[in-house]
Amino acid sequence: MDYRFRDEFLLMALVALAREAGDRILEVYQTMTDADIAFKSDDSPVTAADIAAHHCLADALPGILAIPLISEEGEIPALAERLQWRRYWLIDPLDGTREFITRNGEFTVNIALIEDGKPVLGVVHVPVHKVTYAAINLPDENQVVALKIDGDSSPVVIHGRSLTGPNAAQLPLALLASHRHERADLQPIIEPIEAQWPAGVNVEHAGSSLKFCWLAEGRADLYPRHGLTSEWDTAASQAVLEAAGGAIVEAVAMHLGEWQPLAYNNRESLLNPFFYAVADRHFDWSALLQTIPVASAYND
Repeated sequence: MDYRFRDEFLLMALVALAREAGDRILEVYQTMTDADIAFKSDDSPVTAADIAAHHCLADALPGILAIPLISEEGEIPALAERLQWRRYWLIDPLDGTREFITRNGEFTVNIALIEDGKPVLGVVHVPVHKVTYAAINLPDENQVVALKIDGDSSPVVIHGRSLTGPNAAQLPLALLASHRHERADLQPIIEPIEAQWPAGVNVEHAGSSLKFCWLAEGRADLYPRHGLTSEWDTAASQAVLEAAGGAIVEAVAMHLGEWQPLAYNNRESLLNPFFYAVADRHFDWSALLQTIPVASAYND
């Protein structure tokens, strides 16, 4: 199958690049010591693996498409400059640095192409498991596909689980959370849902962008995020999730009855608003989620 993106480059070339960055990460992962870990001004960790993956991606992406690039590990231009960009690369060379440090294997390499504020292409690679998720997300051009590539196997098209069927409510709603949020932390979210969902709620935990990819491949239904994230944390996986039939929508807008997908490069800060990531965008999530207290549910 040919997954060319507008004849400008092969999606699979980005998959290969993400895998190369993943190999750079694994070299550090296998020999990591405390000397490989530092902390930024906001106390978030950064490792030698973050930097190695950043250089791998930042050096190669201009050769694929010569447009601006934003990386978690690079300098962020002012909004006035960024507003001149119609499209640009947005990357997180190592998403889930805390997962990397705790060595649970749930960290990813994220590459997104942003066009007119939307993620139109995304690659999320999981180095430890040698699994890659990739998507073209251009519905206006009839180019939409979400893929999962397991090692050297052929790509498989993935879709989120539908909740619109007559028997969907007979199964528990699968809700995702980070490893730092126990079920008790999520009770302000779980209780309003359980009041309306007959089969109750099951909570599963995952790290980094894996949560969005699990939604995209039908392993879960909802990831509520009422805590801070940055645009590079969500862009690549938003492309994958949207192409698989899901969405990431702003929480406050949802509670006002509005459907507002996350948008990019439209404000000075690169912090995202609180959001809900859902596997089935055709389900009536507003009715299910409107009674959740957005600001007080939990914080990271």
